[in-house]
Amino acid sequence: MRGRPKRGHNGGPPLDDYAGPPWGKGDAYKFLVWRKAHNNAWKAPSREVALMRLSKAERLGLTYEEYTLEILERGRHLQAEDGDRAAQIRARRRRSKDTSG
Repeated sequence: MRGRPKRGHNGGPPLDDYAGPPWGKGDAYKFLVWRKAHNNAWKAPSREVALMRLSKAERLGLTYEEYTLEILERGRHLQAEDGDRAAQIRARRRRSKDTSG
């Protein structure tokens, strides 16, 4: 039996590096709904929006994906005053590279 989800977990299936739904082990409908929501969230924005995000990300030393994920998770665009948060994101990136490489 799996343990209880961590606080703040929304009950959705894992979507990163996931080969497919666990047919027979999980709720197929729940998987499909979450997959659709994930795809909608990461749908390509207009060219102008993408270039604006890229420019802001580069000024903060972040990748486009890191900057966009911050918008999706927190619901706000990082500004120059958010240097501490950008530093946390960069540090997390370095830690993940250190453990994977």
